[in-house]
Amino acid sequence: MTTKALIAVPVATVWTNPDSVREVDEPAVVNPVKISKWLETLTHETRLALCDENRIQSQALFGQEVLVTEERKGWSHVIIPDQPSSKDKRGYPGWIPSAQLTPGELSPSDSYAIVIREFADLINKNNEAELKLSFQTILPVVKELEESIEVETPIGTRFVKQADVIISNNKVNDRKGSGADIVTSGEGFLNLPYLWGGMSSFGFDCSGFSYTMCKAQGYLIPRDANDQARNGTDVPLDRILPGDLLFFAYEEGKGSIHHVAIYYGDDKMIHSPNTGKSIEILSFKGTYYEKELCVARRYWVEEGESS
Repeated sequence: MTTKALIAVPVATVWTNPDSVREVDEPAVVNPVKISKWLETLTHETRLALCDENRIQSQALFGQEVLVTEERKGWSHVIIPDQPSSKDKRGYPGWIPSAQLTPGELSPSDSYAIVIREFADLINKNNEAELKLSFQTILPVVKELEESIEVETPIGTRFVKQADVIISNNKVNDRKGSGADIVTSGEGFLNLPYLWGGMSSFGFDCSGFSYTMCKAQGYLIPRDANDQARNGTDVPLDRILPGDLLFFAYEEGKGSIHHVAIYYGDDKMIHSPNTGKSIEILSFKGTYYEKELCVARRYWVEEGESS
């Protein structure tokens, strides 16, 4: 029987299976979660193993709704509807510690507060910062106050500062941005270290970065690069514009897709490269990226067009 639950920590890592977790990963699988401590503890080798040993699938943010399809020894197999995937038509699948979930769902709302800062404080009724929320955390609005927004959360009613959020009528920003706006969102994360499976301000992988920057501007796209490359609007490589997604494949563009970047303009791209590197703006002319560039897709809509 499938039930609904909510992510009850700022960032929940979605594991391939419960056995994927190593001793070094303990800070990431508890509640309260200790994401910063986890990332500080990881060496280059243990970070690399998250990918090479297929340990992590994705991440989900505080308040995000998931479907729970199975529970086993303190773990829940979940589907994330907000992360479209060819792995499951309902959303992205994987395992999350049950301690990081709250059973049930949030009430329907006429408006949602969407975090637009790298991080935002979740404030309790004593005006104390209780949690550090990531960019693109989305919570239903209970009431708009003078300097804060009262929001519904998996741990009860709390507050966020007006300056840290935008208000949208939908769970995805209803003010759709341009391709240039997608680029601008990405610039806010320059020099953030890459994290395999990352979907938060603590770290992104390549497709998590493109997914989140598009979502910030009102476009919900597939979670993984392969799926991103199969959807959207095809753009000839000689007509790409800032905000378009660029895809790179092995065997000089003829093999399987292994990377996605956001076109920056002037033959440059902004991307989260790989383990050991950080989000950067890079000129791809004359590099192996130029040889591997195989397809471009557009998810943003030009002003005046219908989405």
